[in-house]
Amino acid sequence: MRLVSVNRLQAGMKLGKKIYNDEGLVLLADGVELTDALIKRLAKIDIGYIYIEDSVTEDVVIPGMLQDETRNQALKVIRNQFQQMSGASGITKGFYHLDKKFSKVMDSILDDMSSQEDPMIMLLDMHTADNYLYVHSLNVCLYTLVLGIAHGYSKEELRVIGLGSLLHDIGKTQIPVKIVQKPGMLSEDEFKHMQAHTEIGYRILKEEPNIPLLAAHCALQHHERIDGSGYPRGLTGPQIHEYAKWLGVADSYDAMTSNRIYKKAMLPHQAVEALYVGSGTLYEQKQLEIFRDRVAIYPLGLTVKLSTGESGVVVKIDPSIPHRPVVRVLNGPEGEPVTPYEHDLGKALSVVIVDVTDGGEIIVKST
Repeated sequence: MRLVSVNRLQAGMKLGKKIYNDEGLVLLADGVELTDALIKRLAKIDIGYIYIEDSVTEDVVIPGMLQDETRNQALKVIRNQFQQMSGASGITKGFYHLDKKFSKVMDSILDDMSSQEDPMIMLLDMHTADNYLYVHSLNVCLYTLVLGIAHGYSKEELRVIGLGSLLHDIGKTQIPVKIVQKPGMLSEDEFKHMQAHTEIGYRILKEEPNIPLLAAHCALQHHERIDGSGYPRGLTGPQIHEYAKWLGVADSYDAMTSNRIYKKAMLPHQAVEALYVGSGTLYEQKQLEIFRDRVAIYPLGLTVKLSTGESGVVVKIDPSIPHRPVVRVLNGPEGEPVTPYEHDLGKALSVVIVDVTDGGEIIVKST
């Protein structure tokens, strides 16, 4: 399958991978033939890219980081608990005891991830942007765990940082919905309200008997930055817990690569470049290096241009060198269709990816 911008979709194409709503329910199933009406609907609900079935990349399988059952159960627990805490108005006074289901969900997530030999940060399932909080909480948890595994944390340490990352934004349940879901820039007063979610989250989590105190500190510190420019306390490098630093990287990455009400998603390579702008000031350089080595910056199915002038689709990623994928070349230097062949950039070191396209330039040579 191939990753294509919604702007490049055409009636008759078939969906290669399911699209979910914010509750984890299937909005469109894989194999569905797209119509003009469906394409307009996808554009209206802010889906930026989707996977389509493609004869020249039919062998490309996009792996999931979790089993469907685990992912759906995790989103269900997050949604139900967060909605209960928010109340109908979006604001509630007083806190609730968090259900033990969060601990069970974390165990299931860790079981799924421990079964993977080299877990990587992949482009995850496509979701609508109607309620970003639930999906964001799960994504950040998965990304943080990938980094924690690469760093060498024990299973118990992973469980703590996993719970902290899964619940890092729980304080937003106490922020007015009109602020959390505002489509434009926040005013100074609104931004102060939004910043309060870190301290509110800490107060909620530190009182919970089923949640480790370090998980509460993840909620408190995930917006702190090592140069002291973060919030709520303006802590500097040594003052910020290591878990919160990992979480800060994962949180920023998911925010950049997700469709939001007020902005379109970046592709992974763009988000990694943006993170590296803050290397040594916002984020620890060593942590960014581990992040870079564990993220598929050129996801499977992505259309890329090479320094040779050729273009093609990423069909394989070596976890040891994720920035040097295998590209199936489909078009020559002048854009002419060619008989498909593969360029392993891990071996052809003189060839590099120079651009990423929206998937609309591929012309397949007829056979």
